[in-house]
Amino acid sequence: MTVHSPSLARAIETGDLTELPSRRDEAWRWTDLRGLLRALPPKSAATDESFAGPFDKLKASNLDIVNGGGGAIAVPAGEHEIWRVVFGANAEAGTHLNTLEVDVAEGASLLLLETYLGDDTAYVADTAVAIRLARGANIERLVVSEDGAGAVSVSIATVSLAADSRFAQTVMTTGARRQRLETRIAHPGAGAMVRMDGVYLLAGQRHADITTVVDHTGPGGDTDQMIKGVVSDQARGVFQGRIVVAHGADQTNAKMKHDALVLSDQAEVDAKPELEIYADDVSCTHGNTIGALDQEAMFYAAQRGIPEDAARAMLTRAFVETVVDRIENAAAREVERGWIAARLGVAP
Repeated sequence: MTVHSPSLARAIETGDLTELPSRRDEAWRWTDLRGLLRALPPKSAATDESFAGPFDKLKASNLDIVNGGGGAIAVPAGEHEIWRVVFGANAEAGTHLNTLEVDVAEGASLLLLETYLGDDTAYVADTAVAIRLARGANIERLVVSEDGAGAVSVSIATVSLAADSRFAQTVMTTGARRQRLETRIAHPGAGAMVRMDGVYLLAGQRHADITTVVDHTGPGGDTDQMIKGVVSDQARGVFQGRIVVAHGADQTNAKMKHDALVLSDQAEVDAKPELEIYADDVSCTHGNTIGALDQEAMFYAAQRGIPEDAARAMLTRAFVETVVDRIENAAAREVERGWIAARLGVAP
């Protein structure tokens, strides 16, 4: 069953703004919705419109969910499928709920190309994605979020793994007025593997919150996470990552890394990487760095006649593309490279 952000979903369903999370809620203290939303827009108008997104040129089955609604994907045992899913918000968008159910059967694989697109309408959207992998199943989930500048958008994905399954994820976002992209993974160990990466490129007054929770409940599981962010102007980036290793989840191998560049005195990054370890025989690490561009590299670029803006874009691209390099599907990887280049104003 899909799980919405409980407070936002209830607020949308009931109209009661006291249901919204606020700074008093520890998990939402940097992404306050109650202090932001004084009223909810009217319900979004139904539409059968489709949206053009970054993955359009890749051969895939298509599912468009615009201004709210739901869909389901089921990959049969032993099959390989590619799906492009777009959650869109058009000019008639107000407040709406989206849902997506994904089931990948034993030994099957799925490339899930998931996009969030919206115009400048001040819409409010809550998206719930439920992903279930059977034994030996494999998913690569690529998320590109281009919500409108005035949007409030929350997406929560709950992922359930089975023995020997593999879940790889890369999230890329330009933020919104308020945005939260959350992933919660139930990790059984038993040879299951998780790679969970992300990039946020924020400018203006945009806000993005990448929150992740991985619960290791059994022995012999791997998690590898790399998040990179760049904030400029008055933007704000948030990363909250928690890896929990339960009693008995021995031989767990987990590592988490978050690095951010702050390119303006008015920009802000808030980060909270956490490890909760209740088992003894584990290998777990986490790291966090927040800083500015390498001034020595900028100096050498200037010495070679490279304009400052071009040098800044070049160094920023090199910084975030280490995440792109980890994408497994070659065609999708090139789409993501082009997406980053376009956002930074450099040649692909």
